[in-house]
Amino acid sequence: MTDMPRIRRVRHDTLRRNLTIARTERVTPQMLRLTLEGPELEGFVSASPDDHIKIIVPDASGETAMRDYTPRRHLPEARQLEVDFALHDAGPATKWALAAQVGDTATIAGPRGSQIIEGNIERWVLVGDETALPSIARRIEELPAAMPVTSLVAVADAGEEQEIETNADHVALWTHRSDPADPAPLRRLLDRIALPPRTFVWIAAEASVARALRDDLTGRGHPKEWLKAAGYWIAGQADGSAKDL
Repeated sequence: MTDMPRIRRVRHDTLRRNLTIARTERVTPQMLRLTLEGPELEGFVSASPDDHIKIIVPDASGETAMRDYTPRRHLPEARQLEVDFALHDAGPATKWALAAQVGDTATIAGPRGSQIIEGNIERWVLVGDETALPSIARRIEELPAAMPVTSLVAVADAGEEQEIETNADHVALWTHRSDPADPAPLRRLLDRIALPPRTFVWIAAEASVARALRDDLTGRGHPKEWLKAAGYWIAGQADGSAKDL
């Protein structure tokens, strides 16, 4: 195994799958989980916690819209897929998820591929807002036992904090903010974190926030090979993203 981490890209067949909503659950007041199921999940692959599938929903004009969401948890034996929706806007996917009922049809596509982070990583630091929380929580759950991992997550208030069960050595740091496009709350948390060698930092938030945090880290001398930053959304742009900053 090399000293430097690498991102191994894996391509998947991009299939459209028609599934059924098996369960709806409010994880927190502003996080809605839908459990999708059906035989068309046979062969579904999500190899990385930051994968994205397309949720295909009707839009206001009667056409269809596609939005990116993280496969929060895949249960292949049950042929089920859990998807979390951060209810931070009033876009077509959010409206669809809020109206979804058990027994309704849900259509997904992808993921097109996975970016698998590999290497001699001895510690993880995961930074993001509620849009990144499904990816962050999934990675924490999937890390090896006793792996040190610190999560730094900005949410609206204490009611949006989540309990994450894991065998990893997890420290959860939360901050509450009113403006999700303001990097200051996450900056204050990040300033408190030591970054010893072989620490991989993963960041996902509003694009300008993720970019600011990335620049802070490189300014502190953290090697760019040991971090990955993405803008999961862009303030003021519907369906905007900057997946690789």
